[in-house]
Amino acid sequence: MERISILGSTGSIGVQTLDIVRRNPERFGITSLVAHSRWQELAAQAREFGVERVVIGDHKHYAALKEALADTRIEVAAGSEAILDVVRDTHCDTVVNSLVGYSGLHPTYAAIEAKKRIALANKETLVVGGDVIMTAAKSRGVDIVPIDSEHSAIMQCLEGEKRENVRNLIITCSGGALRDMSHEELEGVTAERALQHPQWTMGAKITIDSATLVNKGFEVIEARWLFDIEPSKIKVVIHPQSIVHSMVEFTDGSVKAQLGTADMRTPISYALLYPDRAKEPTENFSILDYPTLTFAAPDRVKYPALNIAYECLERGGTAACVMNGSNEVAVAAFLKGKCGYLDIVGAIRYALDNATFVAKPTLEDYTASNTEARQLAERFLRL
Repeated sequence: MERISILGSTGSIGVQTLDIVRRNPERFGITSLVAHSRWQELAAQAREFGVERVVIGDHKHYAALKEALADTRIEVAAGSEAILDVVRDTHCDTVVNSLVGYSGLHPTYAAIEAKKRIALANKETLVVGGDVIMTAAKSRGVDIVPIDSEHSAIMQCLEGEKRENVRNLIITCSGGALRDMSHEELEGVTAERALQHPQWTMGAKITIDSATLVNKGFEVIEARWLFDIEPSKIKVVIHPQSIVHSMVEFTDGSVKAQLGTADMRTPISYALLYPDRAKEPTENFSILDYPTLTFAAPDRVKYPALNIAYECLERGGTAACVMNGSNEVAVAAFLKGKCGYLDIVGAIRYALDNATFVAKPTLEDYTASNTEARQLAERFLRL
């Protein structure tokens, strides 16, 4: 039985990962669960799966969680150091990292050092420190399997193929909740409107990132590191139906695509079971239900974040770390009504133009860069 620890167990990916575990009780067991603040849900999950340990990221919920599990033998801990202990646990084989934001970077690195298999949903790990992370994983023989539907699709399309035969990776994009609005109409967009994603049910931050296409820019950066491919060979296309999850174009003109419903349990199960597949789908799919699939180039004026992501790849170093840190601050401010929708990209641009640049960063440099990026975003937004 494969023993799994889930970082971010009460979020969308974590909840769906636990559903996969329920469907495969003979294959998987849960060792530890980590959540940021939803201690009631964490306690309920811990009881159901009989875990050894739970960690709550926010210390203020520790006492309540401890009391909720007082009648069990489950170890209860809190804070970032306790999260690192989870990924180093010798009772754990695979770490599912679905933490949100920069907080996922150091646990991923610790999991690599502990030689754990990693199912990665925390895109910021590779956005911020892709070079450091992939170099460390390669040197230690650690497998990093993506959970993102787009990168899972690319991985499936590359199975059995020679990398020298790859011409382009084509990442599809729904366009988010605001895809039918013009650039001029975006000025007054509210958080409530931007959270109405037409296909996917996700957390608030990633839903806003989908609307700005920051998320897609991050996926371009992820793909560069996951598949060791030049940024010029990574393309983005708008595909409103979200049925084709991504494609790979080969040198002979052939294109492979991976299709399926907008259900994250499919890429999660693929990541956990790889190289096997689930014996039955979580949701049946029929191509006949989707007689029309459309594709279009993204509007780079409406979606400037996409250009910024490519710029960060070209610059390298701490550039993408600055983009991520400033975006996290700006999205949080937008969700609280403290800034406008267009201010999100404005804060990113300001931070990149004013941040200290380190060409060959260490993990410590990333920490400093992340702090500076957040401060610059706060200054721009006058928080």
